[in-house]
Amino acid sequence: MELTSQKMRKLAPELDPLRLGTGWKKEDLSKPQILIESTFGDSHPGSGHLDKLVAEVWRGVADEGGRGARYFCTDICDGESQGTDGINYSLVSREIIANMIEIHEKATPFDGGVFLSSCDKGMPGNLMGMARVNVPGLVVTGGTMSAGPKLLTLEQLGMYSARYERGEIDEDTFNWAKCNACPSCGACSFIGTASTMQIMAEALGLALPGSALLPATSPDLLEYAYRAGRHAVRLALAGLKPSDIVTMDSFENAILVHAAISGSTNALLHIPALAHEYGIEITGDTFDRLHRGAHYLLDVRPAGRWPAEFFYYAGGVPAIMEEIKPMLHLDAMTVTGKTLGENLEELKREGFYEKCREWLDAANKRHGISLRREDIIRPYDRAIGTEGSIAVLKGNLAPEGAVIKHTACPKEMFEATLYARPFDSEEECLDAVLRHRVQKGDAVLIRYEGPRGSGMPEMFYTSEAISSDEELGRSIALITDGRFSGASTGPVIGHCSPEAADGGPIALVEEGDLIYINVFERRLEIVGIKGEKRSPKEVEAVLAERREKWKRRERKYKSGVLRLFSEHAASPMKGAYLEFADES
Repeated sequence: MELTSQKMRKLAPELDPLRLGTGWKKEDLSKPQILIESTFGDSHPGSGHLDKLVAEVWRGVADEGGRGARYFCTDICDGESQGTDGINYSLVSREIIANMIEIHEKATPFDGGVFLSSCDKGMPGNLMGMARVNVPGLVVTGGTMSAGPKLLTLEQLGMYSARYERGEIDEDTFNWAKCNACPSCGACSFIGTASTMQIMAEALGLALPGSALLPATSPDLLEYAYRAGRHAVRLALAGLKPSDIVTMDSFENAILVHAAISGSTNALLHIPALAHEYGIEITGDTFDRLHRGAHYLLDVRPAGRWPAEFFYYAGGVPAIMEEIKPMLHLDAMTVTGKTLGENLEELKREGFYEKCREWLDAANKRHGISLRREDIIRPYDRAIGTEGSIAVLKGNLAPEGAVIKHTACPKEMFEATLYARPFDSEEECLDAVLRHRVQKGDAVLIRYEGPRGSGMPEMFYTSEAISSDEELGRSIALITDGRFSGASTGPVIGHCSPEAADGGPIALVEEGDLIYINVFERRLEIVGIKGEKRSPKEVEAVLAERREKWKRRERKYKSGVLRLFSEHAASPMKGAYLEFADES
């Protein structure tokens, strides 16, 4: 088999001299050429250390007889842009990263690739780009940061902020939390979107077994990066592409793992968008079906008690998979060239779990605690919950669906009838919450914050302001066509589709309408008008009348990537990928 890079050399005679001018040696030109794509940059802790991993990948490629080429498209940090209009650029950055990977590889095709990232949009952007270019390759995840003193982790900062705004803590306490929440590189140490998507990469079979969510400062992560570089050359020579690996069974395995870890709701944006790249349809209904009856096992924040660094100490993705083994498609292919079942057996033979136990013993000593593996990853028959971790609600308020992470929601809010309080931006809503203008029994709706409205930012500060308030966190709901941080807790319902900017029912809700939520029955409905219960037929008649009067808003963004996104983003429940006329 002639390698793609060698075909390119014949077609483009300038390629050789340009490579030589970049520092390649003449003998490198005929070697398998491997694209090393990463989000390295001084952008945030999840990407700031990736250059070290890139160097190990490059070394591994060279030692296996290949030649690596380093390409970079850094990502932004949702946490750094939180509470500003900068957060509106977050979701579209996923598309831009995938587009840049496509450009990097298609402009000068490579024989294989290694894709390195850690965080919320970099990880799914790299997974989507990897699928799109479809060259033999694998993922290296950037790992998780250490917990701070008193096991402090970044998702707790929203709580500190809301308490400070309400005058419940002083400035020194707030500043202490800010100075200690991120003590190292790596993804934030909770099962937010970054950690979830690292785990999804391994669960899909696209990363080396046991590599996801390692402590970012560990020598083991450098070793995995080196092994990935070597393996990429073998994959290139074998011609094993992502499309030969990823199937519907792979996605079902990943979603079952998602249920077991109580993964971020943002996976309902990223997994359908990634599946779309493979020509596979994954919907909210797919998640809801697989989460029903699934055992939730991982006692890690934000829904659980421990920082995410303990996930790996308890055995990581392989340990989760061992607990839910009967539900998995064990014959699914992976980047090792072996099936998932074969990988799990090999890890046991190689002493993987014994090594994790050593890490756990060291962590216990370091933090002055005494956790056992089963305190972190519960045995299947002692699950934290047995109905997965998310539910997709539908009804006349969300005909295409909306998502709730019910493992992070107070049980009091699993069924409720509430009075609608609609706001047309998060800023208006947050101000009302902090000034106590939102009351017990309200359904707070934030609209025009979907992909076509404003880029689909996170409603993190508002959700934290509500969940950190003892009374409001158990008596109101927050419903939006935007999304939430993977760290969000409380009675929060996102991705409400169709979104307000497209004239979805959420745009038609008025003050005092009655909103009915039933997590058990998966319902999200407008059941009354102006405080009075009405029949479904009467409600639909009122909504039809309001729909006639509704006018599409002028676009918020008139240029740049957010205009592109607002014109072409699919609905939240489809994954908000860029959709064009022949797909809609």
